[in-house]
Amino acid sequence: MFHNVFSAGFLVRTVHTVLTWAVTLVLFLHDTDLRQNEARGKLLQPLAFVSLVLCSVLLYFVVSLMDPGYVLSDCDMTVFATGEEQEVMIPQPPSPVRVHRCGYCMLQPMRARHCQACQHCVRRYDHHCPWIENCVGERNHRLFILYLSVQLIVLLWAFQLAWSGFLFEATWNDWLRINLFLLLAFVLVIIFTAVVSLLLVSHLYLISCNVTTWEFMSHHRIAYLKHRDADANPFDKGIACNLWRFFCACGTVAWERIYFREAYNTI
Repeated sequence: MFHNVFSAGFLVRTVHTVLTWAVTLVLFLHDTDLRQNEARGKLLQPLAFVSLVLCSVLLYFVVSLMDPGYVLSDCDMTVFATGEEQEVMIPQPPSPVRVHRCGYCMLQPMRARHCQACQHCVRRYDHHCPWIENCVGERNHRLFILYLSVQLIVLLWAFQLAWSGFLFEATWNDWLRINLFLLLAFVLVIIFTAVVSLLLVSHLYLISCNVTTWEFMSHHRIAYLKHRDADANPFDKGIACNLWRFFCACGTVAWERIYFREAYNTI
């Protein structure tokens, strides 16, 4: 399930962890609301904040190290798990869509893509994220959204805490000397808040349309989409249904069956 921890992503994961706990430490060392509540013996807020930070770090490692939905065998091309049952996919009817097979893995279900960094085909491939050094695909996309949500809450809370800790001095030099590390932490929080917010909003929009980042960016080059209009998504079943399928449905989806549903209805 998990990649080797000491892989190419080890440095990235180490940097993420060090930055997260360094910012947390700075917020505790300066005269922020956290430090003031700790000094008064009111430990609920400090414990809640540390617990949320720990939760975000754990989610980061889970999303980063887990299997994003690798295509494992040729059986994956025909057999799809749906709940406790298994369903054999009906052969595809005549179609202008050419069935693509990966030149590396020789396997590629619809909506899967071969990742050069991971050297695997990934089901419902969304994108390869350099910050987690892993693909975002069918198995870890929901956890990726959960991670972004928790991380955004932590960042917004850290923004408020950092702002509460700035001390005002008579001169700029004195202010910078006292607040330097808190200022650096504040700038980092602002940058990551902007990035995480944009990522979360864009992903939620694409999920509501049942489109992956790869499909959105490369619509004109994908065999099963390029002959359709840009706004004619064969997988879109409405916002409510798309969100329900993404967040609540379990098991592997036979996207070929959904894509050719009109042809199946005529058989």
